[in-house]
Amino acid sequence: MSYQKLNADHLFTGTEILDQDHVLITDEKGFIQDIIPAKDAGEDIQTFEGLLSPGFINCHCHLELSHMKGLIPERTGLVDFVFNIVTQRHFPEEEILDAITRAEDEMINNGIVAVGDICNNTLTIPQKSKQRLAYYNFIEVSGWLPQIAELRFNKSKEYYDAFSQLRTPDSGLPTPGSRLSLAPHAPYSVSNELWELIAPYFQNKTSCIHNQETDFEDALFINGGGDFIRMYEMMKIDNSFFKPTGKSSLRSYLPKFKGAKNVLLVHDTFIKEADLSFIKFLSEQEQQQFFCCLCVNANTYIENALPPVEMMRKQNINITIGTDSLASNWGLSILDELKRIRQHFSSVPISELLQWATINGAKALQLQQSLGSFEKGKKPGVVLIEGLKNGNIAEASTAKPVL
Repeated sequence: MSYQKLNADHLFTGTEILDQDHVLITDEKGFIQDIIPAKDAGEDIQTFEGLLSPGFINCHCHLELSHMKGLIPERTGLVDFVFNIVTQRHFPEEEILDAITRAEDEMINNGIVAVGDICNNTLTIPQKSKQRLAYYNFIEVSGWLPQIAELRFNKSKEYYDAFSQLRTPDSGLPTPGSRLSLAPHAPYSVSNELWELIAPYFQNKTSCIHNQETDFEDALFINGGGDFIRMYEMMKIDNSFFKPTGKSSLRSYLPKFKGAKNVLLVHDTFIKEADLSFIKFLSEQEQQQFFCCLCVNANTYIENALPPVEMMRKQNINITIGTDSLASNWGLSILDELKRIRQHFSSVPISELLQWATINGAKALQLQQSLGSFEKGKKPGVVLIEGLKNGNIAEASTAKPVL
């Protein structure tokens, strides 16, 4: 068996940063064998300037919306953004498929090895069947009116069954059929009746939901007000059936994920400290793991706002990173997300940022047995981050796969 020996100024293992006196050893297929002292590594060492990291995990993407890049103006606010997505997403299938391919190429070129992808149709199946990336497919379910709950559930179940047929990979990863769940779109778009229908599909799975992406989401649940009322009117949805809970949106819906192993709370731009405390309480009570998935470039694109990162860190919340879609972002780069976080929250050390982008994401998507860290037997990919400044990610930093 032949081996590859990789050395750089810094080596991030998935949990800590080692110095240049360490060498990463892989076999010819990229499976990790060991990390050893450079003095014991012998010859034929490939040396890089920069930092070597496990491949990035993109925990939240909408690959099927890749054809909408640049279509929706920036900073419209969430209601108008959602309305534009619903009314403008329909393009010729050939254009959509081509955009999906190019978007996947972009993610691979940016060092991404796995994706938590939102699916509202089956158009991404042909590309995913090539198994160039590992995907956890979240079949998104939405339907605010109680009377359409069964209709919407049946349609999503059709997509769920189609994705469950993806063939078995030879990469050592769990089979694609097991990397699949139903996922409620958002608190303001799923009725109680629809929640009841999809709840059995959470069992031991990872699911996700768009959470508190705008400052008026809580208003809907606390007192029945806020700008979502305008959205319902724009979409000609009769909201008169809805009864406010008197609690934040998160506290209103989070217990409905009972049975899920992991839950990704996506965006969290306007999450409150009391909600973070509730997450920790419910996690302990139900033996579940909740992850706040930050998509900071999308938050900037849509709302021109950022999530309370320091508050999350203070509460020891599990954090992962996502890109959202090309409809709401300028690109599909985890490094660009880390740059934005670093720009506004400079106290977060690079080791913590990279942990959010690697092992935390792998754990959230239940892929930690194969991805996320440099541990023997894993095949996590190897990414080179160049252009660091004083050992930190800088605006000029770039990322590319080397294995």
